Amino acid sequence: MSKKIIPYNPKLVPLARKLRNNSTFSEVLLWMKLRNKQFLGYDFDRQKPIDNHIVDFFCRELMLVIEVDGSSHDFKYEEDLSRQQRIERFGITVIRFEDIRVKNDLNGVLRELQWQISELEK
Repeated sequence: MSKKIIPYNPKLVPLARKLRNNSTFSEVLLWMKLRNKQFLGYDFDRQKPIDNHIVDFFCRELMLVIEVDGSSHDFKYEEDLSRQQRIERFGITVIRFEDIRVKNDLNGVLRELQWQISELEK
């Protein structure tokens, strides 16, 4: 079975690199659990360009995006929804967690993520 091609804007690569080097505290916390196939054996990338967007975390094998929404998302519901719907058109599932929840309940976030992944594996 061939890999599905996911388009991306190459002009976003330098910005993605910059974002990786300037991650939020919540992103770093979650990344420490996802990196190096530590979480259920799945390979995640961070700050991954997809289409004309950069997502926080992406697992190609699961076709899963994880977004950590901080205060910059507070008044961008419509924009975030439109972005999410565009990404989902590529067959990608998007899961969102609030920044504060990642900071205050990382274990709960990981349990929910584990459940969500078990649903995707079915």
